[in-house]
Amino acid sequence: MAQREVFVFAHLPQGWAPAGRLSITQERDVQASSFAYGTRYIERPDAFEIDPVSLSLADIAHVRGAALFPANQLTQFGGIRDAAPDAWGRRVIEAQRRVPANSLTEADYLLGAGSDRVGALDVRESLTSPVQAGATPIQSLPYMLEAAERIEHGLPIPATLADVFGSAPGAGGARPKASVRDDTGLLWLAKFPAAGDTFDVAWAECCTLKLAQRCGLSVPQVKVQDIGGKSVLLIRRFDRYWQAPGTVLDTGTAVHTTLPSSGLVEQRLPFVSGLTLVACDEFESRLKSYADLAQAVRDHAHPSLIRNNTEELFARMVFNIFVSNDDDHLRNHGFVRDPRLPGWRLSPLYDVVPRPSVAFERQLHLQVGTQGKLATLDNAMSAYSAFTPQRPTAIAIIRRIWGELRQWRTAFEHMGATNAGMGRLIDQLAPALRDIDAICSPALQAEIRKPDSERTPTHA
Repeated sequence: MAQREVFVFAHLPQGWAPAGRLSITQERDVQASSFAYGTRYIERPDAFEIDPVSLSLADIAHVRGAALFPANQLTQFGGIRDAAPDAWGRRVIEAQRRVPANSLTEADYLLGAGSDRVGALDVRESLTSPVQAGATPIQSLPYMLEAAERIEHGLPIPATLADVFGSAPGAGGARPKASVRDDTGLLWLAKFPAAGDTFDVAWAECCTLKLAQRCGLSVPQVKVQDIGGKSVLLIRRFDRYWQAPGTVLDTGTAVHTTLPSSGLVEQRLPFVSGLTLVACDEFESRLKSYADLAQAVRDHAHPSLIRNNTEELFARMVFNIFVSNDDDHLRNHGFVRDPRLPGWRLSPLYDVVPRPSVAFERQLHLQVGTQGKLATLDNAMSAYSAFTPQRPTAIAIIRRIWGELRQWRTAFEHMGATNAGMGRLIDQLAPALRDIDAICSPALQAEIRKPDSERTPTHA
């Protein structure tokens, strides 16, 4: 059993600062972790917690000079685990180093993810280690697509393509992807086609996220770029924002929508996944529910945002039921730390792709309500009180989402007007986008359809 020490850095308004020392004990898998905050770091007024559950800075006296351990007897800190490369990022690191799959230590993967990883953390070998290469220019997308195809098929990457990915992506699962910068300096996540795709996933995800935005959900900017006849999805990285040094952003501005311009500097938003806030590991994720996420919001989100965030969670659950998105596991729910509050808030929506199915009865990954994972509106309403105390509020959210999704075909045609294959894609996705009759009892439908003038206010 080997023990390894590495250093965690935090990106603050003035730049990178060492936050503390991470110790990892590993045999085949990680057996244990400990973390000690740097004394100078915790005294900084702009310091943020590396992990809001296990490494809180609410009581500085408690953490000063102490070796801290993950909550719930976990072997890793969720906040640091979120800064590690995802399944695809690990394949990239292995391909660059020309080593077999899963042959490196967790410390090696953490170190190999690069300084442009998701969130505002970096992991380095020593306190004097330099910043690693960042995202590749967007003009490199054709080369990245070629390298991604070779990595996915287990083929060696030519030396000319070995470093085309720059740093490995930090979140998003096993799909081929990379971070790229456009000509203005904006950072984007590029998601490439995968070998097993049965439909154009880039256009499907792009249109679905835009549809979610029309339903009132928070969504990052998305677009599709054609690279040699193949669709590549570009999602603006919502963990980055632009600000003039020494200034405070307007509270009415969505941080992730700020744009580069003269005199502005790119800053980073700390990020943690739902897996971290619920304080569990991957194997426990299937046992968790949207209500567990809502409780995590109440426990860790900024008090001013709890109502908004829990209602948005309910809306996302309802949206996933309508579009048959069963990839809604805890890693696909995120939280960012808003520097203006300061405090944690639900991140914009990501990784939402409809899954066509012929089954009438469908399930989500997370538990929905009293009927478990069953993807119905009645099941969602059975747990509405975990998100809002007022039933009419939950009904209004369902009505709002249903009102937009009824016109999903027209919306997809409009959003994908430049895609010659949109008609075929709509036909392929049709089994995923559900009519209300298939997911809702007649009694609940009547409540949802009832005109506002006929509704009786209630707090039940």
